[in-house]
Amino acid sequence: MRIRAGIILIEENKLALIERHKQGRHYFAFPGGGIDDGESAEEAAIREAVEELGVTVEIRQKVAEILFNKGRQIYFLVQRTGGEFGTGTGEEFGEYDPAHGTYLPQWLPLEDVLEKNVVPRPLAELVFWSHQQGWQSESVFLEETQ
Repeated sequence: MRIRAGIILIEENKLALIERHKQGRHYFAFPGGGIDDGESAEEAAIREAVEELGVTVEIRQKVAEILFNKGRQIYFLVQRTGGEFGTGTGEEFGEYDPAHGTYLPQWLPLEDVLEKNVVPRPLAELVFWSHQQGWQSESVFLEETQ
């Protein structure tokens, strides 16, 4: 399985997520995707922000590595430097395909993160508490136990 890179983008106490309805499930996922050959995790995270959200970002820090669904995921706290939220150009925004479900960029108030089905859950909890209490200087290792 390919390694995935994702972003944590927070503005005005809201977290950028992708709302999904897929195969009877409703959940929110952090923006991100697979790392291409020859690409660093940071480069992939920046590319995915453009593709999935329509925004350009700069990396502030690596926050976490997660083992999730038998794959490895790396997440970065980012800051928006440009673009218009919701104007992503990735293949996900093509014609609706029931196999891939819906794909809608959303701002979710941080106060609601623990009440919604945000995946991976350990990352959602880390983001919620870190935003309130301060971000650690070192990244952490998490494992999803689903």
